[in-house]
Amino acid sequence: GLFINNRWAAPSADTYLTSSNPATGAELAQIAAGGAAEVGAAVSAARAAFATWSTASGHERARHLYALARGIQKHQRLLAVLESLDNGKPIRESRDLDVPLVARHFYHHAGWAQLMAAELPGYTPLGVVGQVIPWNFPLLMLAWKVAPALALGNTVVVKPAPYTPLTALLFAEIAAEAGLPPGVINIVTGGDQTGAAVVEHPGFDKIAFTGSTEVGRIIRRATAGTGKRLSLELGGKSPFLVFDDADQDAAIEGLVDAIWFNQGQVCCAGSRLLIQESIAEPFLEKLRLRMRSLRVGDSLDKGIDIGAIVDPVQRERIDSWVQRGLAEGGQIFQPDTPLPTDGGCWYPPTLLTDVHPAAEVVQEEIFGPVLVALPFRTPGEGVRLANNTRYGLAASVWSENLNLALDVAGQIKAGVIWVNSTNLFDAAAGFGGYRESGYGREGGKEGLYEYVRPAWQTRRQPLADAQPNGTPPAPRESAWGAHTPDRPAPLGDTDTPNGAHSPTNGLPHIDRTAKLYIGGTQKRPDGNYSRTIPGADGQIIGVASDGNRKDIRDAVEAADKASGWARKTGHARAQILYYIAENLSARADEFAARLAAMTGSSGAAEVSAAIDRLFTYAAYADKYGGSIQETVLRGMVLAVNEPVGVIGIVCPDDAPLLSFVSLLAPAMARGNTSIIVPSERYPLAATDFYQILETSDVPAGVVNIVTGARDHLAKTLVEHDVVQAMWYFGDAAGSAEIEARSAHNLKRTWVSYGQPRDWFDAEQGAGAEFLHAATEVKNIWVPTGE
Repeated sequence: GLFINNRWAAPSADTYLTSSNPATGAELAQIAAGGAAEVGAAVSAARAAFATWSTASGHERARHLYALARGIQKHQRLLAVLESLDNGKPIRESRDLDVPLVARHFYHHAGWAQLMAAELPGYTPLGVVGQVIPWNFPLLMLAWKVAPALALGNTVVVKPAPYTPLTALLFAEIAAEAGLPPGVINIVTGGDQTGAAVVEHPGFDKIAFTGSTEVGRIIRRATAGTGKRLSLELGGKSPFLVFDDADQDAAIEGLVDAIWFNQGQVCCAGSRLLIQESIAEPFLEKLRLRMRSLRVGDSLDKGIDIGAIVDPVQRERIDSWVQRGLAEGGQIFQPDTPLPTDGGCWYPPTLLTDVHPAAEVVQEEIFGPVLVALPFRTPGEGVRLANNTRYGLAASVWSENLNLALDVAGQIKAGVIWVNSTNLFDAAAGFGGYRESGYGREGGKEGLYEYVRPAWQTRRQPLADAQPNGTPPAPRESAWGAHTPDRPAPLGDTDTPNGAHSPTNGLPHIDRTAKLYIGGTQKRPDGNYSRTIPGADGQIIGVASDGNRKDIRDAVEAADKASGWARKTGHARAQILYYIAENLSARADEFAARLAAMTGSSGAAEVSAAIDRLFTYAAYADKYGGSIQETVLRGMVLAVNEPVGVIGIVCPDDAPLLSFVSLLAPAMARGNTSIIVPSERYPLAATDFYQILETSDVPAGVVNIVTGARDHLAKTLVEHDVVQAMWYFGDAAGSAEIEARSAHNLKRTWVSYGQPRDWFDAEQGAGAEFLHAATEVKNIWVPTGE
């Protein structure tokens, strides 16, 4: 049945799915297939429970999570056996890794529940969370999502994978037995239609999904414009780098764990073996010898290494990828490993060599026990091969030279790096990806931010004219379709500082149409269009350039080339931010006058606040580098706050100078480069500001400013593959467009839905929310000892 409000219910359509044992093909159970009605009932139960659960003390929630952890330990053997029966994975993995780590997550997050008020001041729970769980780690992925959500005061509706729902249902029994209040956890089983009903239901405040990148794109588009927070943990093609000074025997054992753990059905599986050329052949021969000793068999046999593939459809998919690799010129090695003949779903450990770095089997996720191997010569080439993928979930680096290992770990674009180890996980260390491996983190303190919002902020409201399932309306043609730039209006005879017609002492002004700022220089717009800027009294006070797609492309290219900014020390970045503040202070009266002319309000307070904001992020520049996580393993886990990369920033009209600086400064402080579209209505504060940048030692390309039609330029920015994140402070319709258009390469988005924000307020205009948006957390595991 379905577990809703602490009760078991039959599906209204009386439809069921069969759960089978992959090792035998035998039926295990009939599972209810919930639909939209059941999802709605679960959301209603969760919403009712949220009222009391979110207001309970942290200590009360901590006691409940502690009880869940104890209940899992009490039923540990049953959970492990059921997980292996349902999934096909070896019982040793379920018993020794999965279930203990499930209990660990609830214990760890019981602590965060207790400490929430002290450690997350100013934050409040999101509300009702929909969580879609994959089939490869059914119980562990449930714990990764449910534990932090509950700890911070949210209630949840969990949708398990149709292949593997049994441990989720057993967990529901344990939760009820532990005394968890009704409605706090609800579990709705079913197939893809059930998952779609969860994603589309308007009652969720957040969707958390683990699964394929393809489905992640679908979910991103489906939730665009709905106001739901979204976190995605998606596919991977993780590199396993072995340098010539590595302990080869240890690396071989690590590789076995990296690719044949859970039959290779792991999103972070080390499926690309990159070996330094000087040791490639002997290393591969050792690997083939080790592969011959791997045992494939029934999941409940404690002596096997590789269990059953979850389903025949998945097995056929794996084999089709292997055949494609052979067609691409690869050489195959499969040991003469005996496979069971009792009708189960089996695939032998497989090694593909002599494949090209651009081959599909090298680039695409296979999600099975298949390893591809490529050589490299130098560390630099190894890093380039490691990053030659659209994914960025995890990597392993093997070298006895710790200096080399950490240097390479810092250069690989992935969310988790294991040094001389692999597949290490803990509740205290975050897990999540870069690029098309998704965004958001699970575990660690960084994972907590996925389930809270600033207390001052209400839920981001979706479009008023959105469809019931949250689908945004058709794009607005004027903003997102064809664009015709405005022509400059006649300036007449008014005294216009940026104009060309008003006489001064008998001479006309020298024309000063504000240009674009790209790659450290002032540039005329590609289309040679400009737009007049009226002041508060309706009189024209200047002319700004009207950028187009080509200008955005040039700006992105300049920002990408300025990647050396990320390698500067925090101290060096801080000095430049202080220098910007110093130069702005020297011209404070000029900027205040410009603001007054544009907005009609005194600009002195805004300039002062902008200087203060620059000091704030100069202070943070060398104080937000990360932390050392304390896990259950010996050694260190370095949680490094890395820059996101190239960020597209679209500014609001509110407080045009202060909001511009408040978005520019955190991006700069954390080593990002940016393309900024300033206020469409009041752009002259930003075009004046590039003169500040020119005199403040800001390297070329770190900041690029393109003025013009906000949404037209935003469309080009969000669709550019090199842009890694998009910040959009505009209306609800534009926010929906940004989220929908980001799906093609799953870039991070931070949008406002038109919600007002007090930019002068230290909480709303600065701080952790901005720094979080400006960083990616990379967890580097460095185990020590024996």
